[in-house]
Amino acid sequence: MRVTAAMQSLIRKIGKTRGLDPAAEKLSGWVDAATRSPAVKNALSGSWLGHQAHPMLTDLPIGAWGAATVLDLTGADPAASRRLVGLGILASAPTAAAGASDWSAMYGPAKRVGLIHAAANATASTLQITSWFVRRRGHHGAGAVLSLLGLGLTLGSSYLGGHLSLVRGTGVNHTAFQPTVRRWTDVGADAELAEGARTRVMVDDVPVLLMRISARLHAISAVCTHAGGPLDEGELGADGCITCPWHGSRFRVEDGAVRRGPASVPQPRWEAKVEDGRILLRSA
Repeated sequence: MRVTAAMQSLIRKIGKTRGLDPAAEKLSGWVDAATRSPAVKNALSGSWLGHQAHPMLTDLPIGAWGAATVLDLTGADPAASRRLVGLGILASAPTAAAGASDWSAMYGPAKRVGLIHAAANATASTLQITSWFVRRRGHHGAGAVLSLLGLGLTLGSSYLGGHLSLVRGTGVNHTAFQPTVRRWTDVGADAELAEGARTRVMVDDVPVLLMRISARLHAISAVCTHAGGPLDEGELGADGCITCPWHGSRFRVEDGAVRRGPASVPQPRWEAKVEDGRILLRSA
């Protein structure tokens, strides 16, 4: 419990350290420039997976480096240990890229904690790279020590990553706990929604974005799955996609599909129909 309390106290201090902001903003600008292409952003954000890619990718370097350390401690196979260290190094590159893409959309305390998380991981990777070269020169013992230090730093940094996801809620689907509405619910008069118009309506306390495009009604959750941004305040493009005003995620209004990250989870879709001049909605 004392260790947990100490870690949480450290995280709170990091979150309040505004002196980290200049470095965070500068680095974030570089990341944004590097991920400006929709194809790059989608690949790194995990829109092709249906959830963020970074958490899944972290298993690869941690697993490889952990296995290498086990072999080091047992003295089983120095050559296999070096290959595992190398595998972890290779896997750390896409893992870091995906994490950086996610981090660039954070702000405030979460962004500061994320910066330290990234710095710790970068240091750990440097230790592993050094270990690989040291091992290659035949100094297995020194390489094992470097790998052990790197793995320890990686595991400590993982605590920060867990805090960001499970305490700060970064990367969590912000519509996950919206209730499913099975019954058709009246949300307004059909005549009041003109062609090309959009409005935010409430269905059993669930905010829904309702639109009429090419004479058809479309409805998706008004809360961006990425960070909870108000999609009803976003820009609707000629391609039938709406852009979140907070971080630029784009969703197809027809079915809620992600067209550009950082969002990775599709918007929940709602069924719509007109009866007796009234618009009715229910969960799809």
